[in-house]
Amino acid sequence: MEFQIYTGNAAAVTTDTLVVTIDADGALSEAAKAVDAASGGAIQARVDAKDASGALGSSITLYGLSGVSADRVVVIGAGEANATLNAVEANKVVTATAKAISGKAGTAAIDLTALTSANRPQAWWAEQLVLAVHSAEYKFIATLPGKEAGPKLESITWIGDDVTSALVVADAKGLGTSYAKELGNMPPNICTPAYLAEQAEQLSAAAGFTCKVYDEKEMEEMGAGAFYSVSKGSSEPGKVIIMEYKGAGDEAPHMLVGKGITFDTGGISLKPGAKMDEMKYDMCGAASVLGTMKTLAELKPAINVVAIITCAENMPAGDASKPGDVVTTLSGQTVEILNTDAEGRLVLCDALTLGIRDYKPQTCVDIATLTGACMAALGKVNSGLFTNDEDLAEELTTAGLYTNDRVWRLPLEDDYQSLLDSNFADIANIGGPLAGATTAACFLSRFTQDTRWAHVDIAGPAWGGDGTSKGASGRPVPLLTTYLLNKIA
Repeated sequence: MEFQIYTGNAAAVTTDTLVVTIDADGALSEAAKAVDAASGGAIQARVDAKDASGALGSSITLYGLSGVSADRVVVIGAGEANATLNAVEANKVVTATAKAISGKAGTAAIDLTALTSANRPQAWWAEQLVLAVHSAEYKFIATLPGKEAGPKLESITWIGDDVTSALVVADAKGLGTSYAKELGNMPPNICTPAYLAEQAEQLSAAAGFTCKVYDEKEMEEMGAGAFYSVSKGSSEPGKVIIMEYKGAGDEAPHMLVGKGITFDTGGISLKPGAKMDEMKYDMCGAASVLGTMKTLAELKPAINVVAIITCAENMPAGDASKPGDVVTTLSGQTVEILNTDAEGRLVLCDALTLGIRDYKPQTCVDIATLTGACMAALGKVNSGLFTNDEDLAEELTTAGLYTNDRVWRLPLEDDYQSLLDSNFADIANIGGPLAGATTAACFLSRFTQDTRWAHVDIAGPAWGGDGTSKGASGRPVPLLTTYLLNKIA
């Protein structure tokens, strides 16, 4: 997508679609006033006729206005006058705007200056708008023969301040988010561990990243018994993928670790059948890491990032792990597997050990659709955040608030660690029926040594919907990319 900045009379900008705003009192923004004056009062006439209400997120389209260079003018409702919109309200505005300008090949010019505030500057609105456009334009068609992708907007002209940098960054984040959605939505017979490895290799080759893939036998020989205990039950060989982006010389990298269970039956601890098809989304942590790396490939920022994606199927085969098995992790710690459906932490713990040992990262964030308990606590709105590093917690929380890809911090006190005690191993892989999201994070913390580490549980926000609305969200690509870019801002 291309971007231009325009500071002249909104009525004179040449574009296919021009977007202006009015508030709930019917007051026109400066751009709307310019269009109204040029068109002989066309917008005011619609306000007087109650066709344009100014209600938050409402819209009306006016065609062929005389004196106006745009082919069509969309009037978006901005809600109460002079109000500072919260994240949900702001999302209504950008979603309505994106819906009005997407699905049409061509150009759009946008004026949202009347909505800006100290907390919501033009750069923020520009970023949210572009992300909303990417979301509106995304459509999964990979397994729908005869379906074609809709037309894409060719360019956006921003009427107001020079926010080119925000527009470009948002475009890259949007591409990464859509890529994560595409991977998450892919059927599990296609999106296998080998498929994710191929995707990582292709992305790395195009972007100039280094990429190494370990297969499950190599992981077993290395001593990664926790990972192997999950992957060995499937005919699809497990993979651990390591991608390196070097944009900052010899600096220690920041590490992202993504859970990539490409299908999760629960193993011998078999899940109920209802909605088991949604367990293809158990690789959305891996998808978000790949989406983040795609964004970095677009922007090439001055930072070093190592991405580790740990991929396997969790199947109830004859050689699958059983409840009661004890396995030895890459760290040397032993784990009693009490529930084979708590497999994500098993593949993650060996990936954490491998990455910290070999790359000695400045920070480490793992991302996983890890627990139903986190979804029960937070629903589909916030991802769960677990860390004992206050600075890291603030960095991730701030990035989430800025992007509306929010996290909510949950406890990680040492008091919970004893729930993982085992008579037969150093640690059990579950901690009982209570505080399940926290005990999962406690399990992972045993493998982080002294590294600055955070765990983000995306079990709720990673996907949603039913029927034709069902699909991956691409979260938390906006959160992760903003978190990383803030480190070099």
